[in-house]
Amino acid sequence: MQIKKNVAIVGSGLVGSLLAIYLRKQGHSVTVFDRRPDVRKVEFSGRSINLAMSNRGWKALGEVGIEEEIRKLALPLDKRAMHVEGQPVYYQNYGEDGEAIYSISRGVLNRKMIDLAEKAGAEFKFEEKVWEVDMPNARLYTGESEKSNWEEYQFDLIFGADGAFSRVRHKMQRQSRFNYSQHFIDVGYKELTILSNEDGTHKLDNSSFHIWPRGKFMLIAMPNLDGTFTCTLFLPFEGDISFESIKTEHDADVFFETYFSDIKDEISNLKRDFFKNPTSAMVTIKCFPWSYYDKITLVGDSAHAIVPFYGQGMNAGFEDISVLNEKMDKYGDDWQQIFEEYQTERKPNADAIAELSYRNFMEMSSKTADPMFLLRKKIEKKFAQDHPDLWTPLYSRVTFSDKAYSEALKIGDYQRAIMDEVMKIPDIEEKWDSKEVEEKIIKLIKK
Repeated sequence: MQIKKNVAIVGSGLVGSLLAIYLRKQGHSVTVFDRRPDVRKVEFSGRSINLAMSNRGWKALGEVGIEEEIRKLALPLDKRAMHVEGQPVYYQNYGEDGEAIYSISRGVLNRKMIDLAEKAGAEFKFEEKVWEVDMPNARLYTGESEKSNWEEYQFDLIFGADGAFSRVRHKMQRQSRFNYSQHFIDVGYKELTILSNEDGTHKLDNSSFHIWPRGKFMLIAMPNLDGTFTCTLFLPFEGDISFESIKTEHDADVFFETYFSDIKDEISNLKRDFFKNPTSAMVTIKCFPWSYYDKITLVGDSAHAIVPFYGQGMNAGFEDISVLNEKMDKYGDDWQQIFEEYQTERKPNADAIAELSYRNFMEMSSKTADPMFLLRKKIEKKFAQDHPDLWTPLYSRVTFSDKAYSEALKIGDYQRAIMDEVMKIPDIEEKWDSKEVEEKIIKLIKK
């Protein structure tokens, strides 16, 4: 146990709530501030992408004793279901037998995490907006508006867990030599829903992550415990086929019937959600340093927001907390050393998963419908099964292990170069599972 500190966490999202539980376990007094209302008392906003919990997330939950509680909210998905135009649905297993990602509703999980943090002894202050941070003295100032009277709170430590547009990070950006970048992609997203059957069962396979790849856009669907699917439509903001181009209900009918004909019975419902729910943007944010002496540090999206195409945003944020806790155990009450080693270790991994997430968008939207790409994946998978000591596929390295993201990116680039050579073999379509191909890969690995 560390010497008890009075700690503020700004942000009651998933990462902030998990951090509150960890800090309470370490014996600290914890107050969590959030400018929004209590998520347990409001309707969900229609801005959610279902979460894909994988090894890193489960590990962080397990270390603080809440993994089994959260597993009750999750559905295991052991494969992708690919809905390619003009072809029957086909399935791609994610990894080895028993390996799965887990679909969880963001809203349901967030409500549960706040309950668990309160149960652990954290205090939550909702609808309390932080306007100013006095970094050297670890003070927060909250109020109705920038011009209203502010209330002052004194703390020993402040953690910024307030997301991509963090108020805490905004204050840190005013320092000299603080590096910051943000990059929005030209694609937005909109939440849609596929309702359950009348008896409450799912209309599509509920152990699959469903993808409709359509080149520059795509639809995904992940199951919920109540028989529904949370769908996310990723579509350019502008252009011939875009959010901008779908202005009327007729436009929406034509769009869904043309590109998603296998779920045509759902079109009226999808169309209703299309006009009801907001269109949201996606941003990658990078910054450094994440910490200010022994007073303040950033966690989760505040430090490293990424696009959602590897399903690792939450997992990376949870892993931040696990690593932070490791440093607390290692350095006791030396908070400057804790923060320094935490940010130095996590920064390269945050940059790596940002890059991998962006690349995976290109892969999911266009390449998953390309026969040569699918053949390439088939060759990789067979070789990995025959030679597990020589080859772990990149997806498995990211999703089903807790090895560093930076290492996964480096090894993934090396494997990609090998597969580029393999795909140049004449008549590769006929001889993909031959001894020649196997020996070629081994030779390239040992080069």
